[in-house]
Amino acid sequence: MGKVPTLAVWTLVIVASVFLLTLPVNLQTQLIVSIGVVTLMWVIKILKGDGIWRLIALAFGTAIVLRYVYWRTTETLPPISQIESFIPGFLLYLAELYSVLMLALSLFIVATPLPSRPSRAASQKRFPLVDVFVPTYNEDVTLLANTLAAAKAMDYPADKLQVWLLDDGGTLQKRNSPSLIEAEAAEERHRVLQQLCSEMNVTYLTRERNEHAKAGNLNNGLGQSKGELVAVFDADHAPARDFLLETVGYFEEDPQLFLVQTPHFFINPDPLERNLETFDMMPSENEMFYGIIQRGLDKWNAAFFCGSAAVLSRRALESTGGFSGISITEDCETALALHSTGWNSVYVDKPLIAGLQPTTFASFIGQRSRWAQGMMQILRFRMPLFKSGLSLPQRLCYMSSTLFWLFPFPRAIFLIAPFFYLFFDLEIFTASGGEFLGYTLAYIAVNMTMQNYLYGSFRWPWISELYEYVQTVHLLPAVVSVILNPRRPTFKVTAKDESVSSSRLSEIARPFFVIFAILVVAQIVAIYRIYTEPYKADVTIVVGCWNLLNLVMAGCALGVVSERKEHSSSRRVRVRRRCEFGLNGNWYPASIEDVSVGGARIDVFNRDMELIEVGGEGVLRFKTHHGEQTALLPIFIRSRKSAGDVTTVGCQYRPDGPSDHRWIADLIFANSSQWEDFQRSRRRNPGLLRGTAWFLWLSLYQTARGLVYFTRAVGLWRWRKHSKAGGN
Repeated sequence: MGKVPTLAVWTLVIVASVFLLTLPVNLQTQLIVSIGVVTLMWVIKILKGDGIWRLIALAFGTAIVLRYVYWRTTETLPPISQIESFIPGFLLYLAELYSVLMLALSLFIVATPLPSRPSRAASQKRFPLVDVFVPTYNEDVTLLANTLAAAKAMDYPADKLQVWLLDDGGTLQKRNSPSLIEAEAAEERHRVLQQLCSEMNVTYLTRERNEHAKAGNLNNGLGQSKGELVAVFDADHAPARDFLLETVGYFEEDPQLFLVQTPHFFINPDPLERNLETFDMMPSENEMFYGIIQRGLDKWNAAFFCGSAAVLSRRALESTGGFSGISITEDCETALALHSTGWNSVYVDKPLIAGLQPTTFASFIGQRSRWAQGMMQILRFRMPLFKSGLSLPQRLCYMSSTLFWLFPFPRAIFLIAPFFYLFFDLEIFTASGGEFLGYTLAYIAVNMTMQNYLYGSFRWPWISELYEYVQTVHLLPAVVSVILNPRRPTFKVTAKDESVSSSRLSEIARPFFVIFAILVVAQIVAIYRIYTEPYKADVTIVVGCWNLLNLVMAGCALGVVSERKEHSSSRRVRVRRRCEFGLNGNWYPASIEDVSVGGARIDVFNRDMELIEVGGEGVLRFKTHHGEQTALLPIFIRSRKSAGDVTTVGCQYRPDGPSDHRWIADLIFANSSQWEDFQRSRRRNPGLLRGTAWFLWLSLYQTARGLVYFTRAVGLWRWRKHSKAGGN
């Protein structure tokens, strides 16, 4: 079919669609159609309809969404003459349009994402010279040693692999700081890391000044190295042995390829997962991005650099002047610059690194604030929609990635909108209870069904809303500040070596309890008005249910900001690996049950448990991941527990040199398949109804737990105040 007939067909389809979507129908018909569409979508899903059937279901859902937008635009806005109602009503309308826009972009990107690429580790023939960059600023030396050891142990010819530690914490600027304490710390760090790199046969590199943060640090490494390819790992991102074998081959296939990006997999829960205790049962928040969205972006040649766990072409980087540093999210900005000059990217959906997430809620918010501000800088300075050199799909993909971080604005509006009616009797949404049921409730049901279609087992119902709510409270001022002054934000390293030694409220928890209290008052007002104003009961019930939904979300957030005590210093990972336990020159058969970056749990087959003394020393002997070497790893014995012929030993690593860090890295990071198995075990779809019931139960429990933490905190504050007054 030629261009003119094709254009005519599409024009006819669009005109017909607009006619049908704007066709006036009564409320009963609208309700029947909405129920029918939702039922059809679920029938297709239950029958596991894929391909064209999936697109048909999404198309029907889109029709209901567009029908809602038309009704919302033409019939529900308050008159402009009632300015006190029109302004908040119009802001609510804009917030809903933003949600529809993001849904449309999501449909475009992930309606039919690329399937995961097959493994290519066994087919690697050519081995280009690779420089591995590990940028660091203030990370712990032991953490760095493990990452460097894992990088050195990758399956790749030794003469084709050069590992670099790019230290921005020991620059000449910091060593000459006017602050004596800062200067001494930088000097000591400089000396210790130089020694570590010398022992591990890693190149240590620093620079004179800390300019352009991480981008400047990477560019300094780029200027001092010469490898054809550059692999980048954050200081807390340790690669598996097959990382390079799974990635470098793509550059031989496509000379215009600038990036092969892999997922960021984390061995520890983020603060929400830890405090809600969902890490082992539910997919992590980032899995929706790396498991679905990046594959969708990859379809449109728009998968972007995520700052780590990636391989980049030196030739491509040098063509645009290296890593971009105008924004504080240098990764996405760099990818945007290279995509716009005709370079291509590839996304490999296989976890090939294991990293660490922020431990405390405050650090988590700090990290997300940097991401949000950086994306706003890209939106302001680069404007992807009008960036020359990008294809239309690439423009839409980058707009989706940047516009997403505006979510604090609509989230805040959805939170406070019921207050205008309940507290001030302002009708900012002109509709009856029946119309709300026929249009708005149908839209919500279809929207959630479409989200379940798109993300299914990667994101459970209401979890996205919870993550956005807990971020909104603190990200809203951060996003406003960068919009007003886009050059103000500076790069701040996210702390990864923190720990929660005791159960407590987060230091930034106060706003969440204030919001919860206001929502409780609003709910009481709603119940009161239902009884005292029965002639407006239908509208009040609708607004009260809206406020109740906000209350459920806010209650669950109280559990999020109630920090649970960590029972171990680092996350343990189940491995089940045979070994031998050495004690006083004797060797006993054993198995390593789980490991962490600090220690391991071992089952020793030894009836005489008295030989194993807590506080004593021992040795683990095991074959490395591919069995080419025998590792001897010194340990301290921290605990023991006997059950029949088996003694369970809790031990702490006692590394004496760089080779010991290699054995630790081999235990934890060498085998990438264990990360895939763990992810697969969590990826199940509870369904919309069961997932909603689970979330309601979770919210109820976390609300109670948060209030208990709050009561304890208030009691402790009063006790300290009383003690201080008594001391005076």
